[in-house]
Amino acid sequence: MPNPLADQLRAAGATTVLTPADPGFPAELAAFNLHTRHNPDVVVAAGTAGDVVAALRVAQDQDVPVTVLGLGHGVLQDTEGGIAISTRGLASVRLDLENRTVRVGAGTAWKEVLETVTPHGLAALCGSSPEVGVIGYVLGGGLGPIARSYGFAADHVQSIEVVTPAHGLVTASATENPDLFWALRGGKGGFGVVTAITLDVFPIETVYGGGLFFDGDDAKAVLDAFASWSATLPLCASASLALINVPPLPDLPEPIRGRFVAHLRFAALDDPARGEEILAPMRAVATPLLGAIGLLPYAQLGLIHSDPTTPMPVNEGGMLLRSLGQDTVDALWAAVGPHAQLPLVAVELRALGGKLAEEPLEPNAVSGRGAAYSLFLLGAPVPELLDTVIPQVIGGVFAAVEPWRAEELLVNFVGRANGPDALRRVWKPAVAERLDAVRRAADPDGRLAFGPRPAALIG
Repeated sequence: MPNPLADQLRAAGATTVLTPADPGFPAELAAFNLHTRHNPDVVVAAGTAGDVVAALRVAQDQDVPVTVLGLGHGVLQDTEGGIAISTRGLASVRLDLENRTVRVGAGTAWKEVLETVTPHGLAALCGSSPEVGVIGYVLGGGLGPIARSYGFAADHVQSIEVVTPAHGLVTASATENPDLFWALRGGKGGFGVVTAITLDVFPIETVYGGGLFFDGDDAKAVLDAFASWSATLPLCASASLALINVPPLPDLPEPIRGRFVAHLRFAALDDPARGEEILAPMRAVATPLLGAIGLLPYAQLGLIHSDPTTPMPVNEGGMLLRSLGQDTVDALWAAVGPHAQLPLVAVELRALGGKLAEEPLEPNAVSGRGAAYSLFLLGAPVPELLDTVIPQVIGGVFAAVEPWRAEELLVNFVGRANGPDALRRVWKPAVAERLDAVRRAADPDGRLAFGPRPAALIG
């Protein structure tokens, strides 16, 4: 079946252009979140920045929208029509030992970066899951397992290579296109298509960390203790707690399979003795069902959270809290404890503060630095509930802790369950206005719209 848009893209120099009739089309659209539905007219499987330039040029000429596809962990809306640009073919990792930086191509997962840098005794500020894509994670700030000690990943970016509809391929750094550099680090999307990013790496070989799973009968006591303990963490330590409805799957460990548990995650950049001293108050609360905390090679940082690696249908939502006192804990427990029998996989609290609260030497658009905790809810992967019951349940939990809500959100923790207007509440108004101005300069027609697309580009 003829596809004029595909023909125009090929004529413009795009190397690999796929239509729904081509065998490779579904693979380029595949996402970690199986609830995502992409239905573009064509996919440009980018192998070079030139492919991206060609795709944006044709989109401009033909007045069609563009969607950028990474590894698919943080997609907030479906795709209908237009051009999709898949960045998986841009994946690459190049380590510069002399300058202690790593250049990462779009479409690269953190595990590929770790495999390159950790043999040299170096660490990149990855997220809790090595399967997550580097670019989307960093553009949204990047909150990892050692974040209290180093801050957001976006605080440690040297430069960004990006194709904008207005200016083509440019480099954004502290000295080149500084407004765009400020916006890309924390502003997430709508500016252009990032093709590569250069990040600082750090001399970290090991982390004292891991996770402990506590029985549901002990979960409230663990939650109470976490609230007071996490508020006193030294700068060397980061921690989170998740209340998890563990599914009854045969490949999961028997002690926690099919149970409601509290999962404490801990990481300390100090020697084991000091790490154990910090952790002692939580160990004293109860005897865990399962888990281990010890000296981990940085390459195994993913063991701390043990996030799922198998694609699944997801609906989720995030919120920031100003504090986590006993009143907040009691309200949260009343809303999400096992007695509530909610269709939620996890309710997670991450302690913020430390370096996360500090502006970097080169300011950026990362939001939420004044918050004390991140609250994140993940709905049960039941397709018939994802767009109906799950948003209502998550909204009910947010309402229960509304008195302690912080002003902003973390954009990487915004999910569909946050509602269609959530992106407007991520940043303070003055920051949001500045971001909009940078977007208009980089993409005047909103071809890469961040959030709902302008009506002129739909259909």
